[in-house]
Amino acid sequence: MQNSKIYCMCLDEHHLANLKRLNYIPVGLGKNEYSKEWIRDNTGDSISEKNPYYGEYTFYYWVWKNLLTEIPSNTWLGFTGYRYHWSKNNKIKSDEITKIVKKDNFENFVLKEIPDVWNNYDVILGEKMYVNNWKFSKIFKHAKLKFIKNPRYFLKSNQNIKLHFDVFHGEGYMDKAIELLDDKEKDDFKNFVNFEHGFHRENLFFCKSKILMDKYFLSVFNWLEKCEKEFGFDLEGYSLKRIYAFLAERYLSYWFQKYSNHMDWPIFFFDTNKDKVEIK
Repeated sequence: MQNSKIYCMCLDEHHLANLKRLNYIPVGLGKNEYSKEWIRDNTGDSISEKNPYYGEYTFYYWVWKNLLTEIPSNTWLGFTGYRYHWSKNNKIKSDEITKIVKKDNFENFVLKEIPDVWNNYDVILGEKMYVNNWKFSKIFKHAKLKFIKNPRYFLKSNQNIKLHFDVFHGEGYMDKAIELLDDKEKDDFKNFVNFEHGFHRENLFFCKSKILMDKYFLSVFNWLEKCEKEFGFDLEGYSLKRIYAFLAERYLSYWFQKYSNHMDWPIFFFDTNKDKVEIK
């Protein structure tokens, strides 16, 4: 079995027993109370107070500042959560697993150890979410005027990441954020959001290179700090309040595709908070 540490980010204490059975390391986010068996993102050098806006990235910041240098080389660091889970294998697609996973068979699908097929890769990213498959009901509900003013969006080839972000997270925020990137990344990331039709969602990944992780965290947190000065924290509504997490989600997909030898792997949705799964 390859060396690995899998961190599961949660918002409630009741997940602890299941995480221990899976050999996951429990991470408690937010302001809830947790036992001493949990890692918290509010110790050491932290930005825990930004969690409502940053989501998983308050823990990634904690890993970067407090843990990364202590991890042995060639150790897989993986991140998962209580709603989105890495699949045990890549034989079925994410959406297919989501349709068949239940409370009593959850354990049959969830990843517990590193697959041998990962050996030749530095990074594992979740299967892409594609944004060029707009249904007319979704257009009518969320983007009717935008599509009418720009009929070219009715063509799948023009339904890019930026269009999706503008509709669901605020018009113009992505453009302003891109202008704050270092010159090294600005043009490439702009091309990514304007010409790509899918991204690796949920801000989850595995990586066995500390050098890569350090470079990624340096790049993304420098960018998000600049974005804070532009957008602040007086943000209302889930899709806007977590603007920094949503920006980082697209950037993660772009950055690791550009700089790493990566492999896509299924991540499926199942809310263990809602269904109170008990792993035996």
